[in-house]
Amino acid sequence: MIKLTFALTRRPEFTREAFQDYWFNTHAPLVASVRETLRIKRYVQLHSLPAEISADLRIARGGPEGYDGVAQLWWDSFEDLAANADNEAAKAAGRLLLEDEARFVDLPKSPLWWGQEKVIF
Repeated sequence: MIKLTFALTRRPEFTREAFQDYWFNTHAPLVASVRETLRIKRYVQLHSLPAEISADLRIARGGPEGYDGVAQLWWDSFEDLAANADNEAAKAAGRLLLEDEARFVDLPKSPLWWGQEKVIF
């Protein structure tokens, strides 16, 4: 199982609440609408709680400011992803999602990376 993890920072014109509302009620259904085309097996959103709830923990650890949320998307394998490389419908679906993300996500401040889950317990 391969995962894409996306740590999202909202665009400055959005409050945390407005960002999370758009992400959950507008963007999530859009992702769901192209899941088969993109061969996505699972999509999960982790919404941050208000910053003050995590402030003591962040300060004690010397950590940076948090993100507004984290998205994780699952695929069976990189081979499964590669199977879509020449699929015009998949390319269009990817563009559709990116265009929508640009409406509410500060993309240059939102890292994403591929990973493989290692279950400990």
